[in-house]
Amino acid sequence: MKPLHSHLVGRLLTSDLLSGGLSAAVLAWRGRTDAHSAAAPINAVSHWLWPREALRQDGVSARFTATGLAVHFAAALLWCGLYERLRARQSAATPARAVTDAAVVSAVAAVVDLACVPHRLTPGFQERISPRSLLMVYGAFAAGLALAGLSALRR
Repeated sequence: MKPLHSHLVGRLLTSDLLSGGLSAAVLAWRGRTDAHSAAAPINAVSHWLWPREALRQDGVSARFTATGLAVHFAAALLWCGLYERLRARQSAATPARAVTDAAVVSAVAAVVDLACVPHRLTPGFQERISPRSLLMVYGAFAAGLALAGLSALRR
């Protein structure tokens, strides 16, 4: 039997890979549509480190794109931790609860990311994609969380 902390780490990594991966894929897709560059919204995430340059970068680069992806997955891990904590506190885990919790955590993430934190700590991608695309990104994030939660129920 695996120790509890190793089980939690596995769930966190699964949640992060699914939610961060799906939302990054939608960012690239919507960036291509809205900013004519799949890398633009991902590069914008690196504005935490390069506030002026990152929001204007369209091309793929190690400096902006790789950093943007790293920051995106690190931020996603924070929200995944909240999701997993919420899931662990429930007495009866059900598929409907996994999906509902994913939607709630994603909605809270959107509000905090876009309305509560100082501009320097926002995701940055909201500067490069449309409001409709933002809904799709946070929807993809919720879908990734839900998939991770459903997967955990099967185990």
